[in-house]
Amino acid sequence: MRSNDEMMELILSVAKRDERVRAVYMNGSRTNPNVRPDSLQDYDIVYVVSEIDSFREDADWFHIFGELIMIQQPDEMDFALGIEVDITQLYTYLMLFEDGNRIDLRLVTVTKMLAQYGKDSLTVPLLDKDGRLSEIPKATDESYWIKEPSEAEYFSCCNNFLWCVQNVAKGLCRDELPYAKQMFEVIVRADLHQMIDWWIGSQHSYRVSTGTFGKYYKQLLPNELWGLYEKTYASANLEASFEALTIACELFKRVAQEVAIVHRFSYLEEEHRKMMVYLKQLHMKNEE
Repeated sequence: MRSNDEMMELILSVAKRDERVRAVYMNGSRTNPNVRPDSLQDYDIVYVVSEIDSFREDADWFHIFGELIMIQQPDEMDFALGIEVDITQLYTYLMLFEDGNRIDLRLVTVTKMLAQYGKDSLTVPLLDKDGRLSEIPKATDESYWIKEPSEAEYFSCCNNFLWCVQNVAKGLCRDELPYAKQMFEVIVRADLHQMIDWWIGSQHSYRVSTGTFGKYYKQLLPNELWGLYEKTYASANLEASFEALTIACELFKRVAQEVAIVHRFSYLEEEHRKMMVYLKQLHMKNEE
């Protein structure tokens, strides 16, 4: 596997030799001082270019970065599907190479760059041929810090979580595994994650990021809460799924109550109690 130094040298040497590339900067986890580096990190690179059309017209130019396992060009796919995208201003190549390295390369025009550069706090300039990259603060993950909830957002999250757990339970009672799992993993877990995020945020004065899909939960949650969270993942077994749903409700209540205390909100205690009674009734009926 090519080393970080080798990859950065390649990325910059390609940019230096190509007159169409006027500047280079990097985003993502490799710029985040709070993330422990590892070999699986992507290289989130932006090439600021004079124009994009000539890159798109050359179907082989990106092979300069190495032998590919696979490439994805999401903007090209959206364009082919009739989705409105401006591929003359921004174009992305997601490239996984045979040595395990991955480059997520975005091409942006100078005009596009001037409108967005530095808005992502995880930005590190690497090359500036024309002096167009303005001075920006040192990279931090501030753009990804959890936002403090309003009372309306808190209520909506609690209400939707409690409302939708019944749908999971009904799906399990009917032995409709795809429906029950989709409802749990897509709808219910999203609300659980939101409340966990707020709980973690409240413990760190909302100056913390939990990462995409909560990938840093294990480091940020105390062992007891992390142990409960782990148990919210179940097999296809219906009994195990009911147990995971019950644990998810317990975990949600615990973190939601503490978030409510911090922000002087009111948790839906009575609704929660009644919903747990209802879920227990459905569970017992399912066992008959």
